[in-house]
Amino acid sequence: MKLFVEGRKRSFELINAKINKSDRVIWFHCASLGEFEQGRPIIEEVKDSFPQYKIVLTFFSPSGYEVRKNYPLADVVCYLPVDTSANAKKFIGLIHPEMAIFVKYEFWPNYLNELKRNKIKTLLVSGTFREDQIFFKSYGTWMIKSLETFSHFFVQNIPSENLLKSMGFKNVTVSGDTRFDRVSAISEQDNHLDFIEKFKQHKYTLVAGSTWSKGEALLISYINKESSENEKFIIAPHNVTPQTIAELKQAIKKETVLFSDQKNIETANVFIVDTVGILTKIYSYADVAYVGGGFGTSGLHNVLEPAAFGIPILIGPNFDKFEEAKDLVAIGACEVIKDHITTNQVLANLRDDQKLRLSKGQKAKEYVDEHRGATSIILAYLKENIHQNT
Repeated sequence: MKLFVEGRKRSFELINAKINKSDRVIWFHCASLGEFEQGRPIIEEVKDSFPQYKIVLTFFSPSGYEVRKNYPLADVVCYLPVDTSANAKKFIGLIHPEMAIFVKYEFWPNYLNELKRNKIKTLLVSGTFREDQIFFKSYGTWMIKSLETFSHFFVQNIPSENLLKSMGFKNVTVSGDTRFDRVSAISEQDNHLDFIEKFKQHKYTLVAGSTWSKGEALLISYINKESSENEKFIIAPHNVTPQTIAELKQAIKKETVLFSDQKNIETANVFIVDTVGILTKIYSYADVAYVGGGFGTSGLHNVLEPAAFGIPILIGPNFDKFEEAKDLVAIGACEVIKDHITTNQVLANLRDDQKLRLSKGQKAKEYVDEHRGATSIILAYLKENIHQNT
């Protein structure tokens, strides 16, 4: 909360320091880090195709801003000031964007009204809509005005398109999810990490990414009671605090090493990642991946990152709102664990059956490859609607 409040106090100061009246600006807004990863392929293409424009990147959440506040392709990275009429007028006036691009979610009425009042083209990219959202409820008609602001919707799937069309919107394109382009690019880059190779020692390795306590408890039970000496485990908790790391390390009975203290890294069975920003590279070393968030209500984390590396995936039972997770489960690339019994059984099966692992991993990789291309669809629209003249 302190980061949320204090960070917003500096937003106008940052903009005043870096944006001039003569600058041509494109504004990207992301709620958090996940939405940034969806928007990133578009930002990169815009920076390459329209170098004469400055990019303003805003976040709502500290978990996005604090990780990407030094993102080099944006000229300004800041928090979006609270959605009031006065803030919206001041913010839009200062950055004077020629186009605003919102990623997936975030419908702030005052900002959207101000964009419309200034006749600024506004896009939603990688959007998803569900029947349980306020727009499609009898009491949510006032929010439809926010949707009327958008010049075009680029949505992930046909159900989203149908919902928008049922409300009379025709400016909709099913482009897919830009995250597929992002994770594919990550899988093709250099993901070499010397310290992970020292730890892995060519042994079977499970990588648990963005973990929370409920999922960790199941994994720790398996590590302590069921795992063999030939298995290695890498755990990257979602919350990297001294307390959570200490509690996690204390609960594990096998030899454990931290990223911040790599003594005995070759002989350790468990590697705890007490830092941020390297999980995607670490997935490239996994034989099996567990992705956290599926046991709580905060939301499942990114299953596409390990899928892009051709790795079988495990998740918790709460994934109904995540289409890619449902798809991966349906095609057999992803297993759902619910308790100690299912966890132990699934992990043992994947550990002991290399053919099974490779088959599931191949299905995951093929799924990602088949869904690439959203960025190029959106870029084609941008090239038609962004003025190239300097």
